[in-house]
Amino acid sequence: MPTYDYVCDACEHQFELFQSMTAKPERKCPACGKPKLRRLIGPGAAIVFKGSGFYQTDYRSESYKKSAAAEKAHAGNGQAAEKSSSKSEAKSAAGSD
Repeated sequence: MPTYDYVCDACEHQFELFQSMTAKPERKCPACGKPKLRRLIGPGAAIVFKGSGFYQTDYRSESYKKSAAAEKAHAGNGQAAEKSSSKSEAKSAAGSD
C-alpha cells in the first residue's frame, strides 16, 4: 500500500497518509475540518539505501582483489608455457616425419 501526500487548500496543512490504491482520496482536512483536501502527485516508488555499511558490504576487499589478480597472472603464464611447449612438440613431430 502506498503513502500519499495531501495538502489542505484552506489552512495549508500538509501530511502523508498510508492507504490502499483503491481507496478514495480523503476530502476532509484533519487540522481544520474543511473539505479542501487535495492529494499531491508524488515522485513514485524508488529504491532507497539507508544506513552505513552499504559500500563496505557490496565491494570486495583490496586483499581479495590482489590475490585474484595474482591468480589470473599465474594462470595466464601457465597457459602461455603450455602453448609454447605444445607448439615445439608439434614442430618436432612434423620435422621427424
